[in-house]
Amino acid sequence: MVAERWLAAEGDNLLGLVLSGSAARGLATERSDLDVHIVLAGESPPTIHSLEVDEIPETLAELEDPPQFGTEGWWFRWSFAWAPVLADRTEGRIPAALLRQATVTDDEAESILVQHDRLDGWINYAFRALKNDRDGRPLERRLDAAESMPWLLDVIFSLAGRVRPYHKYLPWELREHPVPEWAEHELIPLLEATLDGDPTAIRTTFARVDAQCRAFDERRERPLLGPIVDSWGEQLAIFGG
Repeated sequence: MVAERWLAAEGDNLLGLVLSGSAARGLATERSDLDVHIVLAGESPPTIHSLEVDEIPETLAELEDPPQFGTEGWWFRWSFAWAPVLADRTEGRIPAALLRQATVTDDEAESILVQHDRLDGWINYAFRALKNDRDGRPLERRLDAAESMPWLLDVIFSLAGRVRPYHKYLPWELREHPVPEWAEHELIPLLEATLDGDPTAIRTTFARVDAQCRAFDERRERPLLGPIVDSWGEQLAIFGG
């Protein structure tokens, strides 16, 4: 019905349909609606909301030009990760655009981790949590560890060349589309333990992130991430226990 209505209204301007949200990932409940992206060649009208279906028009040009980290629209990029294409009249441009939206290039990863400080910011919160643990401040330890979580997830997924999923879909993505070096049965317990400020979990995570930063640097003309870690100098001793 959605496709027929948009085809009647837009004709050749309608290029395709993409299913997103819970239904696209096998996680729908009786309370879930459908999120359908309407891909158009030209100007797109406003989103149509209803209890059953959200119809989200956007142009192919918008899909092919993903917003950068820290800009308007970045948060919506994961909406297109693993999203099935219901109709495509572009000879493959829509699936390619969805893949581009959901992946992070090395240059984008550099921007996220370095220019936007996600790596250094995560180390800072992890360091503070460990200091609070050392000094007998359990509440402060847990608060800093919890605050570190979005920074850590940005680091993990950027290093993997992917956009961080919404929290609702994190276990699903780790299970259905494993992240290299971070199996679901390993990462989820580490995250849960970190939320409680567990120093062992924080130190284990730090060692693995550090190794992946060094591996990332090997692909670049000059090291970028290792020097950020190393800049903490003697303060890194706390991560060794």
